[in-house]
Amino acid sequence: MLAAPAVALFLVVAVYPLLAGVWTSFYDQSLIRPEREFTGLDNYTAVWPDFVDRLGTTLVFATFATICPLLVGLALAVLLNARLRGRGVLRGMLMLPWLLPGVVVSFLWAWIFNDSYGVLNHVLTQLSLPEVDFLGKPGTAMAAVVIAKTWNTFPWVMVVILAIFQTLPREQLEAAAIDGASRRQRFLHVSLPHLLGPVALVAMLEFIYNFGSFDMIFVMTGGGPGTSTMTLAVSLYQYAFTEFSLGRAAAMGVLWLLALSLVCGAYFLLNKKLESRS
Repeated sequence: MLAAPAVALFLVVAVYPLLAGVWTSFYDQSLIRPEREFTGLDNYTAVWPDFVDRLGTTLVFATFATICPLLVGLALAVLLNARLRGRGVLRGMLMLPWLLPGVVVSFLWAWIFNDSYGVLNHVLTQLSLPEVDFLGKPGTAMAAVVIAKTWNTFPWVMVVILAIFQTLPREQLEAAAIDGASRRQRFLHVSLPHLLGPVALVAMLEFIYNFGSFDMIFVMTGGGPGTSTMTLAVSLYQYAFTEFSLGRAAAMGVLWLLALSLVCGAYFLLNKKLESRS
């Protein structure tokens, strides 16, 4: 009885929309006409080529948008874990990018990378270097989005790793120092093995989140130029609100859900394996 309200809310907010989306994927349904027609697997057949292409783009974005903040957050966590003067102030200042909404960060970096009046191209001009259309070329658009995402999310990774540092075995570190191990050796042979498990879970969670990221790519590039940054989330939006095809959007969503389920399954297996070791 105590859990009934929460269960009811879960059914209304999560389960019903999921089942409704799966059901809609078997229909030719549009936002601009009230009637719909059962088409079976036609929607899945129609979106499958796009799904395969968008899946590759999504994996590229999710991979780099996970690795880059992880490396930056790890480096800053190691730095701020040392006894530095003013490290508390630095920790607070470095948290600012994470406090900003994703849309605000997107507009900020879109302005920085703008080819006409962007700050970055202004700096390149002052250095007598050629200007670059960062958001208008396939080779640089994805890199620009990843940089913006890295700036927005590295503080979260940094804070988590800093918290993990507080659980390091002090006795082993002190014993290694007494035995003559350098700071680098203590990090590689004592701290790093202790960090690997929790950091792997953080990376997996961040990958799952980036796999469904929408706002930053949509605001900065809209999936372009061409389809160079067209992820599954942006593609689903276009099916639903540009082509007004709810059936195909639902089919894309179901395929997206199945792909993400594999990633979530890997996360649960990793978590279970780490729990059994502890």
